[in-house]
Amino acid sequence: MRHYTTDSPEALGRAISIALMADGAIDSGEMKTLERQGIINRIGLDSGRFAKVFSDYCEDLLISANRLPNGQLELDSSTIGLLLDEISDPVLQRKIVRAILDIVNADRCLTGGEAGLVAQALRQWDIELHEVSDTSIPCHRSPLSARAAARHAC
Repeated sequence: MRHYTTDSPEALGRAISIALMADGAIDSGEMKTLERQGIINRIGLDSGRFAKVFSDYCEDLLISANRLPNGQLELDSSTIGLLLDEISDPVLQRKIVRAILDIVNADRCLTGGEAGLVAQALRQWDIELHEVSDTSIPCHRSPLSARAAARHAC
């Protein structure tokens, strides 16, 4: 995996890319969430630079990931940890966790890869879920708790 400067827009963009690919594919709801919430611009990238970061991530994923029996590619937790280490600012970490939660919740179906990414980011960055809650989202769209995530998992 390529390295980015700590706390750079590219490092943030890669974290978003990890979330987009955590379930093996991007769905239209995830893309709508990116656009509707202006996530790409809020992390300091324009669409062209994000497309490059995402493309580079996919290229690195093909080289570095484990191939599951179903053909899906999966990064191990130590590799994800190294990539998350490139975001050290606590404010940026919370911003990225909020964005990751919005992305993985876009299709209302939390997969194992998505749940693992959320759990790892929260644990690695020592963030409590309530610290990234978004009160602007109606109650029926609030971030999933661990118990709720288990009920809604695919």
